[in-house]
Amino acid sequence: MDIITGKILKYHNWQDGKVIGLAKDAGNKLIEQGMDRDAALAQLDAVRNNPGEFLAHATFADLARECIRLNQQDEPQPHDLRESPLPFPIWGRDQIDDEAIRQMENSMRLPVAVTGALMPDAHVGYGLPIGGVLATDNVVIPYAVGVDIACRMRLSIYEVSPILIGQKKGMFEESLWNETAFGMGAKWTGSKRASHDVLEDEAWYATAQLKKLKDTAMNQLGTSGTGNHFVEWGSFRLDEDMFGLKPGEYLALLSHSGSRGVGARIADRFSKLAMEKHPDLDKSVRHLAWLNLDSADGLEYWLSMELAGKFASANHYIIHKRVAASVGLKEVAVVENHHNFAWKEKLPDGREVIVHRKGATPAGAGVLGVIPGSMGDAGFVVRGRGVAEALASASHGAGRLMSRRAALNSISKRERDEYLKERGVTLLGGGLDESPQAYKPVDKVLAAQSDLVDVVGKFTPRVVRMADEAGDI
Repeated sequence: MDIITGKILKYHNWQDGKVIGLAKDAGNKLIEQGMDRDAALAQLDAVRNNPGEFLAHATFADLARECIRLNQQDEPQPHDLRESPLPFPIWGRDQIDDEAIRQMENSMRLPVAVTGALMPDAHVGYGLPIGGVLATDNVVIPYAVGVDIACRMRLSIYEVSPILIGQKKGMFEESLWNETAFGMGAKWTGSKRASHDVLEDEAWYATAQLKKLKDTAMNQLGTSGTGNHFVEWGSFRLDEDMFGLKPGEYLALLSHSGSRGVGARIADRFSKLAMEKHPDLDKSVRHLAWLNLDSADGLEYWLSMELAGKFASANHYIIHKRVAASVGLKEVAVVENHHNFAWKEKLPDGREVIVHRKGATPAGAGVLGVIPGSMGDAGFVVRGRGVAEALASASHGAGRLMSRRAALNSISKRERDEYLKERGVTLLGGGLDESPQAYKPVDKVLAAQSDLVDVVGKFTPRVVRMADEAGDI
């Protein structure tokens, strides 16, 4: 059997050092698996030419990382901010506080910024404001994606009347108590432990961190976080013929959650790493430090972010499947979307950019998404119009009107509960910092972006499950 030697690799222009040993090992594994030598050498060339595509491949991951390291430019990125921010459009300016706008202006002074936009639910965040959309040139900014990577929405629609909730309220409440788990320490064990194809993804073995996080993923699959994460039964009013359904009122299940401990640890590691790589970045934008997508670190973050996105989607799938099965239902339609993520997209002029939507919903032409309100207010299914100035984006919710601390200091339990009672909402768990009064009026937020999306349906919550006051159940 022919094998690949270091001499052969040198003949094929592989350079001396660690990389030639890794290439030899990978190539000979291919030959052991039945590939002929010429084909194996061609495959090694493919890894060398496009290493980023092979980071999640078990056979080539180490070789790909070494190729990236060798290809990486040693010249430092410029850190000087622009004297003035690039211009950016704002939707719902009268609903956004000045500090959030200042944060967006700072982000538009970054040397890697290309364009951006601010959605009407915007409020202050770390680095980029929540509701900020930022396009960059071949770099990814971990804090512009957010700590809860791939936080997302999922709406499942059932071809039955929402009157069922009133008729069998206890059954629907029990489904949420028994089939959901909320909080920082939430996990399923024993027979309740979930399974999903996402756990078989090769990307879990692509980096040392992801290998360690797989156990976390196995334990937390099908669970929800704290804060504004929820699972809720309600009524969905469909306004047009869609999904094979006629306009009308349907029972629906809506959830909001993300990638749990997996995403949080990825975000923590790479946010710190980005800041370490840019120690001279102005203090006002230190949280917006970036990773170049031609670098090993940038490509590892991107791979990790995409895996976190798959994991977040799997969480919602498991939650909806279990909760619905417990009441004997199967969905007929689903709408879902991320709103803390980064995408490779093209601007109208053809330039490829990295679009960060930190608390913003993708709203490309014809693309469906979910914009929730609060525990006591309606959410909406919308169809994007693909407005280029907004980077084909919309708000991700109503947006906070007051901080969590301000809400705790100003809203009483009685006031919150009266608000919910007036609207026929039963709350299971939930802290005062998530009171409906802490959020902007969702109707005003929708009105401010009527040129960005069309409303195709309205979800009205009836039984809402959230983490309790302590945030850990």
